[in-house]
Amino acid sequence: MNRIDAVEYSNATPEQKALFDTIQLRLGRVPNVLKVFAQSTVALQAVWGLSGVARAGSLSPQTRERIALALAQRGSCEYELSAHTIIGRQVGLTGDEMAANRAGSSEDAKAAVAVKLALGLAGYRDGIATDELIRAREAGLTDSDIVEIVTHVGMSLLTQMMARTGCVASDGPTGTVGGL
Repeated sequence: MNRIDAVEYSNATPEQKALFDTIQLRLGRVPNVLKVFAQSTVALQAVWGLSGVARAGSLSPQTRERIALALAQRGSCEYELSAHTIIGRQVGLTGDEMAANRAGSSEDAKAAVAVKLALGLAGYRDGIATDELIRAREAGLTDSDIVEIVTHVGMSLLTQMMARTGCVASDGPTGTVGGL
């Protein structure tokens, strides 16, 4: 049971309904965590807007999901693991690849560096060391890629905080945090 009520379409304000319609059109559904963010229309607008900007970036959908899976595992966030396992499959990640991501790596060398960079960013309030940026650039990540990785880390941590604070019900299968 959610500790913060999810806004349902039937009880939504016209502004919330307009956002839900946009989300439904893009995703085919409104994820439970976004229904909780809808308690503040401004918060939902911010999260949805940032999500849209990040989708249009230079990182591939596969790399975005690799990062999300690694961060969800690190944060022991059942909601995010469930959601990004589903999305990971949709973008073509294999079970072995998702297991590698959850373990903090990737079968793809460049993506492995991106995942490690994301985990490093999530673990340090003071940023990361210069040598980590050098390794990222040597692996072929551009400054644009690095900035997008920072953005994805922020979005992931924000969603995890909301999922935990609100005890948001998963949108899909659960029981995945412990199992690699």
